[in-house]
Amino acid sequence: VQLQASGGGLVQPGGSLRLSCTASGSIFSINDMGWYRQAPGKQRELVARITSGNFINYAESVKGRFTISRDNAKPTAYLRMNSLKPTDTAVYYCNAGVIDYYRDYDTYWGQGTQVTVSS
Repeated sequence: VQLQASGGGLVQPGGSLRLSCTASGSIFSINDMGWYRQAPGKQRELVARITSGNFINYAESVKGRFTISRDNAKPTAYLRMNSLKPTDTAVYYCNAGVIDYYRDYDTYWGQGTQVTVSS
């Protein structure tokens, strides 16, 4: 199973970006999908998470600005980020809980994608 993340970049404060995370491989089903971020010198933290039943939770710092969604047919998770702030600058990682063809469950991480918010 692989997770491929994309969509990061450099944006000015107040701008927007959309991150995508596509899963591929021996996937039977995907439970939770989520986005985490890690800023320099800080621990990795949860940004947003969405369950297979579309229950969602957000970090307090991004509520009202970020929107997580998923397309199970692709299967891809998205993170729409609006009103970006310099404090959102970090490497963003996607994560998914996957049940494979052998009915084994494991969690997987995508490669990080850099988001830089700066004027």
